[in-house]
Amino acid sequence: MKYVIMFITILAITSCCTKSKVPEMKISESIYDIGVTTMAGEEITLEKYKGKTILIVNTASKCGYTKQFDGLQELYEAYKDKGFVILGFPSNNFLHQDPGSNKEILQFCKLNYGVTFPMFEKISVKGEGMHPLYVYLTSEVSDPDFAGKITWNFNKFLISKDGQIIDRFKSGDRPMDSKITNAVVKAIGQ
Repeated sequence: MKYVIMFITILAITSCCTKSKVPEMKISESIYDIGVTTMAGEEITLEKYKGKTILIVNTASKCGYTKQFDGLQELYEAYKDKGFVILGFPSNNFLHQDPGSNKEILQFCKLNYGVTFPMFEKISVKGEGMHPLYVYLTSEVSDPDFAGKITWNFNKFLISKDGQIIDRFKSGDRPMDSKITNAVVKAIGQ
C-alpha cells in the first residue's frame, strides 16, 4: 500500500509540474480574424463571409462519408441566395483519407459531386499542426457549448451571421437531414 501511495504521489507531481508536449496555441478573438487559403492560393480572412450564415466542414475524398458532398451541394444550392455559405476544409487526419494535392481534391469534388461552394487548401484539424480555425472551433475558450476534438471527417459547425458558433453536427449527420436544414433555416432567419 505504501508503494501505491508513493507511485500515485510521484505521478501527480510529475503530471502537474512538467510542461505539456503540445505547444500552447493562440486562440483568435473572432472567427473573422482567422486566415485561410483558397484552393487558388489566395490568402483571405473569414471576414469575407461576415454577415453570412456559415457551415464549416472538414472533408475527405476517400471516406465513407464522402457521398455527403452531394448533400452539402444540395444544401448550398437551396440557401446560397439567402445569405448561406458552406466552407469545405479537406484534411488528411483520419486514416489518410484525403492524400491528394489541393488541385486533385478540388477536381475530384467538382467532377464527382458538382461542388461549387468554396473549398480551401488541405489543413490539419487535430494535433500539433492543427490549423487556427480548428483551434478556434474546438476550444472551450471560444466555443464553450460545442467544444471538443474533431472525431472524424465531415464534422460540421454552424456559424451565425454575427460569427458565433451556434451548432455542431457529427460526421453521420447528413446535410439534408431536418436536424441540419432546420438549424440553417433558423440561423438564416435570425
